[in-house]
Amino acid sequence: MADAQINGYTPRLRKHYDEVVRSKMVEEFGYKNALEVPRIEKIVINMGVGESTGDSKKASVAAADLALIAGQKPVITKARKAIAGFKVRENMPIGAKVTLRRERMYEFIDRLVTIALPRVRDFRGLNPKSFDGRGNFALGIKEHLVFPEINYDKAEAVWGMDVIVCTTAKTDEEARALLKHFNFPFRQ
Repeated sequence: MADAQINGYTPRLRKHYDEVVRSKMVEEFGYKNALEVPRIEKIVINMGVGESTGDSKKASVAAADLALIAGQKPVITKARKAIAGFKVRENMPIGAKVTLRRERMYEFIDRLVTIALPRVRDFRGLNPKSFDGRGNFALGIKEHLVFPEINYDKAEAVWGMDVIVCTTAKTDEEARALLKHFNFPFRQ
Protein backbone atom coordinates (compact mmCIF):
# COMPACT_ATOMS: atom_id res chain seq x y z
CA MET A 1 0.00 0.00 0.00
CA ALA A 2 2.94 2.33 0.63
CA ASP A 3 3.92 2.29 -3.06
CA ALA A 4 0.39 3.35 -4.09
CA GLN A 5 0.45 6.54 -2.05
CA ILE A 6 2.77 9.36 -2.92
CA ASN A 7 2.18 12.66 -1.13
CA GLY A 8 -1.11 11.33 0.24
CA TYR A 9 -2.60 10.82 -3.24
CA THR A 10 -4.11 7.51 -4.29
CA PRO A 11 -5.57 7.10 -7.79
CA ARG A 12 -9.35 6.63 -7.97
CA LEU A 13 -9.10 3.19 -9.58
CA ARG A 14 -6.57 1.98 -6.99
CA LYS A 15 -9.09 2.81 -4.25
CA HIS A 16 -11.78 1.08 -6.34
CA TYR A 17 -9.58 -2.04 -6.59
CA ASP A 18 -8.83 -2.11 -2.84
CA GLU A 19 -12.41 -1.42 -1.71
CA VAL A 20 -14.63 -3.10 -4.34
CA VAL A 21 -12.82 -5.27 -6.91
CA ARG A 22 -10.87 -7.43 -4.44
CA SER A 23 -13.96 -8.46 -2.48
CA LYS A 24 -15.93 -9.18 -5.69
CA MET A 25 -13.09 -11.33 -7.04
CA VAL A 26 -12.83 -13.31 -3.76
CA GLU A 27 -16.60 -13.80 -3.82
CA GLU A 28 -16.55 -14.87 -7.49
CA PHE A 29 -13.54 -17.21 -7.47
CA GLY A 30 -13.24 -18.14 -3.77
CA TYR A 31 -9.60 -17.22 -3.16
CA LYS A 32 -8.26 -18.36 0.22
CA ASN A 33 -5.40 -15.84 0.43
CA ALA A 34 -5.59 -12.08 -0.22
CA LEU A 35 -2.42 -12.26 -2.33
CA GLU A 36 -4.09 -14.80 -4.65
CA VAL A 37 -6.48 -12.13 -5.95
CA PRO A 38 -5.34 -11.06 -9.44
CA ARG A 39 -4.27 -7.47 -9.97
CA ILE A 40 -3.08 -5.39 -12.89
CA GLU A 41 0.71 -5.55 -12.90
CA LYS A 42 1.67 -3.19 -15.72
CA ILE A 43 0.54 -1.63 -18.97
CA VAL A 44 2.77 -1.53 -22.03
CA ILE A 45 1.90 1.01 -24.73
CA ASN A 46 3.59 0.53 -28.11
CA MET A 47 3.42 2.87 -31.07
CA GLY A 48 4.91 1.63 -34.35
CA VAL A 49 5.82 4.35 -36.85
CA GLY A 50 6.22 2.88 -40.32
CA GLU A 51 6.74 6.32 -41.91
CA SER A 52 9.99 6.74 -39.97
CA THR A 53 11.83 4.85 -42.74
CA GLY A 54 11.55 7.97 -44.90
CA ASP A 55 11.94 10.54 -42.11
CA SER A 56 13.73 9.50 -38.92
CA LYS A 57 12.26 12.47 -36.99
CA LYS A 58 8.78 10.90 -37.14
CA ALA A 59 9.72 8.39 -34.43
CA SER A 60 10.72 11.19 -32.04
CA VAL A 61 7.49 13.09 -32.79
CA ALA A 62 5.52 9.90 -32.05
CA ALA A 63 7.53 9.47 -28.83
CA ALA A 64 6.62 13.03 -27.78
CA ASP A 65 2.91 12.30 -28.37
CA LEU A 66 3.23 9.02 -26.46
CA ALA A 67 4.86 10.90 -23.57
CA LEU A 68 1.83 13.22 -23.41
CA ILE A 69 -0.57 10.27 -23.41
CA ALA A 70 1.32 8.14 -20.86
CA GLY A 71 2.71 10.89 -18.64
CA GLN A 72 6.11 9.20 -18.76
CA LYS A 73 9.06 9.38 -21.15
CA PRO A 74 8.95 6.55 -23.71
CA VAL A 75 11.82 4.54 -25.16
CA ILE A 76 12.40 4.84 -28.91
CA THR A 77 12.48 1.33 -30.38
CA LYS A 78 15.00 0.52 -33.09
CA ALA A 79 15.07 -2.14 -35.79
CA ARG A 80 17.03 -5.23 -34.80
CA LYS A 81 17.97 -6.15 -38.33
CA ALA A 82 17.81 -4.71 -41.82
CA ILE A 83 14.84 -5.58 -44.04
CA ALA A 84 15.38 -4.34 -47.61
CA GLY A 85 11.75 -4.85 -48.65
CA PHE A 86 10.59 -2.36 -46.02
CA LYS A 87 13.60 -0.02 -46.53
CA VAL A 88 14.59 -0.59 -42.90
CA ARG A 89 18.21 -0.52 -41.82
CA GLU A 90 19.61 -1.94 -38.61
CA ASN A 91 19.26 0.38 -35.56
CA MET A 92 16.84 2.66 -37.44
CA PRO A 93 14.19 4.22 -35.12
CA ILE A 94 10.83 2.59 -35.96
CA GLY A 95 8.58 3.37 -32.99
CA ALA A 96 8.22 4.10 -29.30
CA LYS A 97 7.05 2.20 -26.25
CA VAL A 98 6.42 2.90 -22.58
CA THR A 99 5.70 0.68 -19.56
CA LEU A 100 3.39 2.07 -16.89
CA ARG A 101 3.20 0.80 -13.33
CA ARG A 102 1.52 1.86 -10.07
CA GLU A 103 -0.20 5.29 -10.05
CA ARG A 104 0.47 6.17 -13.68
CA MET A 105 -0.95 2.80 -14.71
CA TYR A 106 -4.21 3.38 -12.81
CA GLU A 107 -4.48 6.94 -14.13
CA PHE A 108 -4.00 5.68 -17.70
CA ILE A 109 -6.66 2.97 -17.29
CA ASP A 110 -9.04 5.60 -15.95
CA ARG A 111 -8.48 7.87 -18.97
CA LEU A 112 -8.59 4.95 -21.42
CA VAL A 113 -11.91 3.55 -20.19
CA THR A 114 -13.76 6.78 -19.35
CA ILE A 115 -12.48 9.19 -22.03
CA ALA A 116 -10.53 7.60 -24.90
CA LEU A 117 -12.55 4.46 -25.76
CA PRO A 118 -15.92 6.29 -25.87
CA ARG A 119 -14.35 8.75 -28.36
CA VAL A 120 -13.38 5.98 -30.81
CA ARG A 121 -15.55 6.10 -33.93
CA ASP A 122 -17.92 3.12 -34.44
CA PHE A 123 -16.82 1.60 -31.11
CA ARG A 124 -18.86 -1.49 -30.29
CA GLY A 125 -16.84 -2.75 -27.35
CA LEU A 126 -13.55 -4.56 -26.76
CA ASN A 127 -13.05 -8.07 -28.10
CA PRO A 128 -13.41 -10.47 -25.14
CA LYS A 129 -11.17 -13.00 -26.96
CA SER A 130 -8.09 -10.74 -27.05
CA PHE A 131 -6.45 -12.56 -24.13
CA ASP A 132 -3.23 -14.51 -24.57
CA GLY A 133 -4.03 -17.57 -22.44
CA ARG A 134 -2.01 -16.32 -19.45
CA GLY A 135 -4.28 -13.50 -18.29
CA ASN A 136 -2.88 -10.64 -20.40
CA PHE A 137 -5.13 -8.48 -22.57
CA ALA A 138 -4.16 -6.60 -25.74
CA LEU A 139 -6.09 -3.97 -27.64
CA GLY A 140 -5.28 -1.81 -30.62
CA ILE A 141 -6.28 1.81 -31.09
CA LYS A 142 -6.26 3.08 -34.69
CA GLU A 143 -5.90 6.79 -33.86
CA HIS A 144 -3.90 8.22 -30.99
CA LEU A 145 -6.00 11.39 -31.33
CA VAL A 146 -8.76 9.90 -29.13
CA PHE A 147 -6.74 10.87 -26.06
CA PRO A 148 -7.54 14.40 -24.81
CA GLU A 149 -3.82 15.20 -24.27
CA ILE A 150 -3.23 15.29 -28.03
CA ASN A 151 -4.27 18.52 -29.71
CA TYR A 152 -5.99 17.54 -32.97
CA ASP A 153 -4.84 20.68 -34.82
CA LYS A 154 -1.19 20.38 -33.82
CA ALA A 155 -0.88 16.63 -34.47
CA GLU A 156 1.59 15.98 -37.31
CA ALA A 157 0.21 12.56 -38.23
CA VAL A 158 -2.23 9.92 -37.00
CA TRP A 159 -0.63 6.82 -35.52
CA GLY A 160 -2.09 3.65 -34.11
CA MET A 161 -1.03 2.15 -30.83
CA ASP A 162 -1.14 -1.16 -29.00
CA VAL A 163 -2.10 -1.29 -25.33
CA ILE A 164 -1.19 -4.48 -23.46
CA VAL A 165 -2.63 -4.93 -19.96
CA CYS A 166 -0.54 -7.45 -17.98
CA THR A 167 -2.28 -9.03 -14.98
CA THR A 168 -1.25 -11.55 -12.34
CA ALA A 169 -4.28 -13.70 -13.22
CA LYS A 170 -3.57 -17.35 -14.02
CA THR A 171 -6.41 -17.78 -16.54
CA ASP A 172 -8.17 -15.63 -19.11
CA GLU A 173 -11.46 -16.06 -17.25
CA GLU A 174 -10.02 -14.48 -14.10
CA ALA A 175 -8.39 -11.66 -16.08
CA ARG A 176 -11.63 -10.95 -17.96
CA ALA A 177 -13.53 -10.74 -14.66
CA LEU A 178 -10.85 -8.43 -13.22
CA LEU A 179 -10.98 -6.06 -16.19
CA LYS A 180 -14.81 -6.11 -16.20
CA HIS A 181 -14.70 -4.88 -12.61
CA PHE A 182 -12.48 -2.03 -13.83
CA ASN A 183 -15.32 -1.15 -16.29
CA PHE A 184 -13.55 -2.30 -19.47
CA PRO A 185 -16.35 -2.23 -22.09
CA PHE A 186 -16.27 -5.79 -23.48
CA ARG A 187 -18.59 -6.83 -26.33
CA GLN A 188 -21.41 -9.19 -25.41
